[in-house]
Amino acid sequence: MAGISLTKVEETAPALVGPYKSAGVSLTKHGLSGQQAAVYLVVDYSGSMKPYYDDGSVQALADRVLGLSAHLDDDGTVPVVFFSTDVDAVTDIALDNHRGRIERIAAGLGHMGRTSYHLAMDAVIDHYLDSGSKAPALVVFQTDGGPINKLAAERYLCKAARLPLFWQFIGFGDPGSRQFEFLRKLDELAVPRKRVVDNAGFFHAGSDPRKVSDEELYDRLVAEFPRWLSAARAHGIVT
Repeated sequence: MAGISLTKVEETAPALVGPYKSAGVSLTKHGLSGQQAAVYLVVDYSGSMKPYYDDGSVQALADRVLGLSAHLDDDGTVPVVFFSTDVDAVTDIALDNHRGRIERIAAGLGHMGRTSYHLAMDAVIDHYLDSGSKAPALVVFQTDGGPINKLAAERYLCKAARLPLFWQFIGFGDPGSRQFEFLRKLDELAVPRKRVVDNAGFFHAGSDPRKVSDEELYDRLVAEFPRWLSAARAHGIVT
């Protein structure tokens, strides 16, 4: 059985007990109970993201991703990549230090740049390969808009389709914004013409992501993961 017990979560991160329980329900609903997976969080640190750092939306997402990870992995830690024009930081958030962790990291990053997906994707790939993990990985990739280099982002996603990594993109902001057209395109890239398996999903969390319930967020985060696991196993990407 993968993951961390409720008792351990109660002892180390009591504020995350509710999210942890909700995540367990969603995983069971989607046939993922007992599944082992590495979980990554990628967060946008571009200038337009400042309101979401200020109002705690990014911290709230990190906390909830940590609650999900506690079921899928047993180390109590989620690697976190902050990105803007470049990769701003590769660090982590853990059950025993999650409170205010995002704010503390962001305070040391300085200037908020533009949006460049592929460099963040490269950082995740490097971290995963260097970790030596044999488990599949669920990468929660948060952004509030399209990248400055769309071609590079598409190429990275297509090349990464041969790795045991599933990219779940989550948009912060107005769902009707044209900023998200590229993410819709990434979600729908042709298989197998563009990539060997469908290795990405996308959903909007809206202009106030904190209002999305734990139940809805977890359902959206893991809904496409089982289909990818089946396809990746069929192609020998996941063993």
